[in-house]
Amino acid sequence: MTSSPVSLPPQTVQIVVYPGFKALEAVGPLSVFDYANVHLARRGQGPGYVVSVAAEALGPVRSDTAMSLEATQVVGQGAAPDTALIVGSREIERALAASPGLVHWAQTVAPQLKRLVALCSGSFFLAAAGLLDGRAAATHWSVTDLLQQRYPAVQVDPDAIYVHSGKFWTSAGVTAGIDLALALVEEDFGRTLALEVARDLVMYLKRPGGQSQFSMHLASQATRHPGIREVQAWVLSHLDQAISLSALASKAAMSERNFRRVFLQECGSSPSEFIETARLEAARRRLEEANNLPLKTVAAQVGFQSEQALRSLFLRRLGITPQAYRERFGGAAQSKPDD
Repeated sequence: MTSSPVSLPPQTVQIVVYPGFKALEAVGPLSVFDYANVHLARRGQGPGYVVSVAAEALGPVRSDTAMSLEATQVVGQGAAPDTALIVGSREIERALAASPGLVHWAQTVAPQLKRLVALCSGSFFLAAAGLLDGRAAATHWSVTDLLQQRYPAVQVDPDAIYVHSGKFWTSAGVTAGIDLALALVEEDFGRTLALEVARDLVMYLKRPGGQSQFSMHLASQATRHPGIREVQAWVLSHLDQAISLSALASKAAMSERNFRRVFLQECGSSPSEFIETARLEAARRRLEEANNLPLKTVAAQVGFQSEQALRSLFLRRLGITPQAYRERFGGAAQSKPDD
């Protein structure tokens, strides 16, 4: 006689929304938790999650699209959930000004929660509440500078897909909320269940790389001048080689002087600044993904002749050594507690 699977009490999750919230950031995690329940049911287990939508008032809350979500709970009322997720907004400064009660809610509820999660620019609510001071945090790449400027005590990681620091989780923009929700399922029920959900959603369980894999490449694709765009694409695929201004100008069929002028006009940076940033982002990806790769090898793969040159760049641009960066963000560092 086989015993029935043991079902633990479901975890309560609140998705916290407000007018103008990003719809996909709410619906994505909702789908992850729902699919997790489906797979648990197939195993003969009860639901792992009971999910509700909460806001400052009951009723429909309009998102940034034509869709609204029905808030069935008021934040701060009733029993605190195990996990609360507050989503981001396209206009986060306006959202902060319009919903100061959510900052107070975050301050009040944080001690009672198992996990407090901010998706995308939702991290501004946690930062405004002082909950991210001294902690590493992620947000959408377009507002990383703003988050760092407004809340200098926060250790903003501009490239991370998500960051786990103690009970606080933060993610990059929009679809990265799905990555984070999958990480929560893995923490709660193991890798196998999280992988099953990821397959249903046609997602990586752990997406390779960081936000920079999108920022540099998408920026180059958005360049209007076809000659400059082709040069950018060539640079990004030949970072391990010596790259001279004369060679790039030749590829664009321009004089060096005209190439430098047009490149700056199109890209907002000089060719040398673009190359340096591309090499920095490529090095960061390697340090995050390959814990055992020697720093000398990383340096060579992104076009530096020495490990010291790589170290100097990291210190100048990030204020941290490559080794310290790998220890903080490499491998599983983004998904382990950082108390």
